[in-house]
Amino acid sequence: MSQHIFLDESGDLGFNKNKRNSKYFIIAIIFTIDKKPLEKIVKKVHSSLRKKVKRLSGGILHSHKEKPLTRKRLLENLKEKDITIMTIYLDKSKVYSHLRNEKHILYNYVKYILMDRIMTRKYLDKNKEILLTASKRETTKFLNDNFTKYLESQLKNKHKVLIKIEIKTPSEEKSLQAVDFVTWAIFRKYEFKDDSYYQIIKNKIVEERGLFS
Repeated sequence: MSQHIFLDESGDLGFNKNKRNSKYFIIAIIFTIDKKPLEKIVKKVHSSLRKKVKRLSGGILHSHKEKPLTRKRLLENLKEKDITIMTIYLDKSKVYSHLRNEKHILYNYVKYILMDRIMTRKYLDKNKEILLTASKRETTKFLNDNFTKYLESQLKNKHKVLIKIEIKTPSEEKSLQAVDFVTWAIFRKYEFKDDSYYQIIKNKIVEERGLFS
């Protein structure tokens, strides 16, 4: 049986002061042995939506679009499951200037640091297959391939890990909808100083650290 990791992000990597770029960039992961409970939570919460809302949603839950009650319901269900959460937050004001113009390098590096921490802390068994599913963000096949090849090679070389990386949309992989809510909750804490959603899943977070802090 594969060990599952679901990865998502919140915020952006823009550094233009004249645009509405976020102050923080957040990456979070959920890892678990069995992904079925995550899928059931997503289905259960979606089925509880009003018919009109359900129809307009296209079958997908989006944390930033849902009502507070829906967000809390999903997070409350999530905290009862056998999952583990790790996150890295990036205060963009502290990012080295040379990296600001190399966003794809910074993007890949931040995700590698998070995965490296998982393996270093031995949260997962490197002798068993690990399936990492990342939420699709980049629109070009080149950037997607660049991300998967970089991460796979770095982790295999350093940790000798059996890892397979997939990039999917939240409609293709329902568990990505669950990690979307987690990432959004953590982002709210840093970007808007609102930890009301974060507190729900706080006890599931085993590591939360800043990069370049």
